Amino acid sequence: MLRLTEELFAKSKEYMPGGVNSPVRSFKAVGQTPVFVERAKGAHIYDVEGRKYIDYVCSWGAKILGHADDDVIEAATGALKNGLSYGAPTKRECDLAALIRDMVPSMEMLRLVNSGTEATMSAIRVARGYTGRDQIVKFRGCYHGHSDGLLVKAGSGGMTSAIPDSLGVPKDYAKNTLIAEYNDLRSVEALFEAHSDTIACVIVEPVAANMGVVPPAEGFLEGLREITKRYGALLIFDEVITGFRLAPGGAQQLYQITPDLSCFGKIVGGGMPLAVYGGKKEIMEIVSPLGGVYQAGTLSGNPVATAAGIKTLEKLRDNKTLYRSIEEKTKVLAEVLKQTFQDEVVINRVGSLMSVFFTTYEVKDYRTALRADTKKYAQFFHAMLRRGIYLAPSQFEAMFVSVAHEAEVLNRTIEAIREVKAEMN
Repeated sequence: MLRLTEELFAKSKEYMPGGVNSPVRSFKAVGQTPVFVERAKGAHIYDVEGRKYIDYVCSWGAKILGHADDDVIEAATGALKNGLSYGAPTKRECDLAALIRDMVPSMEMLRLVNSGTEATMSAIRVARGYTGRDQIVKFRGCYHGHSDGLLVKAGSGGMTSAIPDSLGVPKDYAKNTLIAEYNDLRSVEALFEAHSDTIACVIVEPVAANMGVVPPAEGFLEGLREITKRYGALLIFDEVITGFRLAPGGAQQLYQITPDLSCFGKIVGGGMPLAVYGGKKEIMEIVSPLGGVYQAGTLSGNPVATAAGIKTLEKLRDNKTLYRSIEEKTKVLAEVLKQTFQDEVVINRVGSLMSVFFTTYEVKDYRTALRADTKKYAQFFHAMLRRGIYLAPSQFEAMFVSVAHEAEVLNRTIEAIREVKAEMN
């Protein structure tokens, strides 16, 4: 007799591709029926069959305060009572924009949108409009959403125009995306030397988190800032994951680098569908209705989402010990994993972002990330899940720690790690 989870998955596959609304949720990389979540609170999620898990996915990083934070829920439900959407300006949109600019000074002017994909797509359009150039540089292994020009990988030469990484992306469109190697400034220099007058921008995750967590090498971000300035191109930080997680002002505060444009998602909406792009005022003033770069959205600045976002950011801004606390928790877990698995794993961590790579090689870019043993990670994933620990269902995703991961939760996780090590032997 099928379990409820298996029945739901089978039924979902009749209506949705792969039975899911986002590919990684399918658990394809680890070979298992996905967990169907019914509710969540604090550091825990509960599935449709009543099982309880300690959650280290945290809605892919959005839930830095933990699930269903009482203050955020109160703010969102209060807004909910006044209507779901107006398609008109609200005071709350202005309040959120002011709060973001206060926390991230580089965001002199900004626009609220609905997803990280929409934010990065729009920021690139602005960069092209402002510079009058068509080509962009992205890094192999960095994910910036699923818009056509960003779903590409390097061609045979690695330093030439890219070819599509997805069906449905025209080759003629993808040719304007150039691929560099993360943490390799020489690859960036080579592209600019070959395309000095046609590159509009460089877009980068300041801490890569979509090939697993890969920190920037010393001088890498500083080098990108210098190169883009020298060639008259813009530097875009994709902080959809790192924004408001690594510091109140994101990775740009942590590393003291000021980009021209930035994109934020996940935490900025408190878990609601909300994202933002923005940067220097003189650049953003070319966005319609002030200028000729068009971008619009009926649900942008949604009143419920902005209420959740404001309350989340206020709590992050006002708690002076929060970031140090969640980093210490993550550091403890990283140390336990390293001590337990020793030379079987490489642990990459920045703040409360972490990845466990089953490899003996230093992971510093996409190429070295691919050396990780995905089968061994899947074994680790299943063994942890059986013990009630919910990790990302892919070797190449991040592990997130929240305010709600308190001592009891950490101790149970540590116990599970040690049990799993014994089982995997």
